Amino acid sequence: MAYLCPRPVAMLICMVLSLSLFSGCSSTNGGVPVFNAGERLFSGSRSHVVRSGETLYSIAFRYGLDFNEIAHANNIKAPYLIFVDQKISLPRGASTKTKNTSKAKSKTKKTKTAKKTQPSASKPQKTLSNDSQIKWRWPISGEIVSGFSLSGKVNKGVDLRGKLGESVLSAGPGVVVYAGGGLRGYSKLVIVKHSDRYLSAYGNNGAIFVKEGDKITAGEKIAVIGSSGSTIEILHFEIRRNGKPENPLIYLPKR
Repeated sequence: MAYLCPRPVAMLICMVLSLSLFSGCSSTNGGVPVFNAGERLFSGSRSHVVRSGETLYSIAFRYGLDFNEIAHANNIKAPYLIFVDQKISLPRGASTKTKNTSKAKSKTKKTKTAKKTQPSASKPQKTLSNDSQIKWRWPISGEIVSGFSLSGKVNKGVDLRGKLGESVLSAGPGVVVYAGGGLRGYSKLVIVKHSDRYLSAYGNNGAIFVKEGDKITAGEKIAVIGSSGSTIEILHFEIRRNGKPENPLIYLPKR
């Protein structure tokens, strides 16, 4: 004859199991921090299927790549239009090493034949001149509550103390290349292209006042700060050069 558990014991076991499952589900917090956001590690296939609302710039931003490299790898020409369900190949980033190597070789060659190659230096200087014309400014006036770090507790920008509904201003002149909420960890995000090398990003917005393709000036209102779900409200701000995050304090004026 099979042994049957007394009814009260069975009920107690069910209650314990239910509480365990409920606590496991309820432990997930509502917000996703911007630490470690973007530049996700690749696993398996190095490709990305375009989803609704994405742009070439937001995809490059997600993986920490230069949009120019992705465009070149997929033969996508300006103005870099992509389509939903389009499969985008992601470069392996080896080009950075190649560029550095070729740059070093080029430098050695110029040293040996300085007199002959000196006049040709005007072309790269034109590109640098374009970047130097960016007059960076602070997007909000709040203090830094979390600094830039690419090791330990990674933060690919700076977090600035703000107030709910406070205006977010563009850090420089440029074109809006992304405005939406499709990147996990950034809430509503705006990405501004300032040149072929520089992008700035503004995360944790409550509302966005610009759209993709808008030309904006330095100091123009692009969004307002939203709720972060913590005791203080912040703006997450990044500057990326060739797709890689750099410390914004290098570029922003000293206070």
